[in-house]
Amino acid sequence: MSIMINKSAESSGTRQTAEAFLRLLGAGDPDRLADVFAESIDWYVPGDADLPWTGPRTHASDVPEFFRTMGSAFVPGQSKYAVDRIIVQGEDAVVVATASHTFARNGARFTTPMIIHLTVDEAKIVRLRLYEDTHLVARSAAA
Repeated sequence: MSIMINKSAESSGTRQTAEAFLRLLGAGDPDRLADVFAESIDWYVPGDADLPWTGPRTHASDVPEFFRTMGSAFVPGQSKYAVDRIIVQGEDAVVVATASHTFARNGARFTTPMIIHLTVDEAKIVRLRLYEDTHLVARSAAA
């Protein structure tokens, strides 16, 4: 068996775009987040169907609504993200992080490990996948 590993040099543009995304996420301005996405995107956030922010998105214009919808489910000022590292290879950036939130409707607080896989083309995010403990999030929402 032969396994080929692409050892392309890290793309500084990919890292810069990933870092810009994280800065905008931290600033809490959903409308500006769309600026780092290409017009057409391949976005998927898995999760319980009862959580209205989960599922696919296909346009940069969908991004602000995702963050507004998700943000409205949580107590303002109590969401925290801790980024452990950003791993970049070519057009892919993987953000290893932890997210903590408190649901507004029931006061349930949860912390989940999180991976965000971004694919960047011409300094714009064209693909996003979020991996987190979706079972924990759904259980916390239902508590």
